[in-house]
Amino acid sequence: MTYLALGLFFALLFIGAPIYLTLGATSVLMFAVEGQLLPYAQKLIDELNSVTLLAVPYFVIAATFMERGGVARALIDAADAWVGRFRGGLGLVCVVSCTIFAAMCGSSVATAIAMGTILVPAMLRGGYAQRFAAGVVGASGTLGILIPPSLAFVVYGVLADLSVPRLFLAGVVPGLLQAGLIASYVIWFSRRAGYASQSPAPAAERIRATWRAIPALMIPVIVLGGLYGGIVTLTESAALSAVVAVFLSLFVYRGIRIGEILPVMAHSVRNATVIMIIIAVALAFGHWVTEKGITAGAVALVTGSGIEPWQFLLAMNCILFVLGMFLEVYSVMLLIVPIIVPMLEPLGIDPIHFGVVMVINMELALLTPPVGLNLFVVSNISNTPLAEVIRGTAPLILLMILLLFVLTYVPELSLWFPNLMMGK
Repeated sequence: MTYLALGLFFALLFIGAPIYLTLGATSVLMFAVEGQLLPYAQKLIDELNSVTLLAVPYFVIAATFMERGGVARALIDAADAWVGRFRGGLGLVCVVSCTIFAAMCGSSVATAIAMGTILVPAMLRGGYAQRFAAGVVGASGTLGILIPPSLAFVVYGVLADLSVPRLFLAGVVPGLLQAGLIASYVIWFSRRAGYASQSPAPAAERIRATWRAIPALMIPVIVLGGLYGGIVTLTESAALSAVVAVFLSLFVYRGIRIGEILPVMAHSVRNATVIMIIIAVALAFGHWVTEKGITAGAVALVTGSGIEPWQFLLAMNCILFVLGMFLEVYSVMLLIVPIIVPMLEPLGIDPIHFGVVMVINMELALLTPPVGLNLFVVSNISNTPLAEVIRGTAPLILLMILLLFVLTYVPELSLWFPNLMMGK
């Protein structure tokens, strides 16, 4: 029966069935064969009954309102006032704005849409190459799932039963390193292409733009400060971010009118529901895999093969990169994490560090065809041919692979900050 289930699983994957259907149908088949459909239904309910998982819809709501509510415009104006005068200034504005916006919303797609809608046309008007503008927005947008708060880290933490606040902290240094790499590329390319620098913004304009951005900049301070200050839990901090995002969108930046609240909220809930359903069936599938001894057998196989940790990490990076080319981010995580995480401890690999490695692989998945979501998002919002977006992101993908290699084999870059803030 195990082989039958695995056959169904890979057959559904091969024909392109949605991941929730693939995982759900496989686990339903096995539980039905064993006469345990009622326990399966109870398992789905139990998996959704998670306080940590409740943070997901709140973060999705916050991301949607910040994307549409004018928060992005305020951040871009402030960044432009301070770094726009440098050569390639609008590219640097994109990197800085995406970094800050990522610290608010936790979503790569929301970050790419919010920033790309404004910045790609502005860069084109400024004489920047179309592929360069699209590539910088696409790559910078991936910071949304690396810099805390991150939906990807929430999902990984739930699947691996790890501390999500510690995972958030683990993403800080890698996120800043990635932002620095992209900014360095922007400066180098701008000098090589001969892009002109802008006149420095007057002091009064910098003060005005910064003042207008302060409410938006307070979101990560309030949310993450409350979380790590012990004032609120992860779920409460997610709910707080949603409340603040709605308030700013309606009454401060006024990008959303009162009458638009319900449609925007419905869109948010629909997106969150998709994620929650996938997580529920994936956790139930993982329960069946564990119960049947598949996970234990895989662990015994890996540990008995004499494979070294560095070899395991290299193999996982290759597997994740290939899967990311064909599957959506959360689909890859939900397939891989329940099977791989039990292997980490016997190999001496810190699961927090592996979480960072996985999320950076998922960033690459957002940029690699044929299913790279950020490629399509940037192409659609900027009317840039997909081939041009791919050409623009290619150099940045190479830089991100270099960063992935360094972070994979220097775990201290991921673990230093969480160990400093929360202890070992």
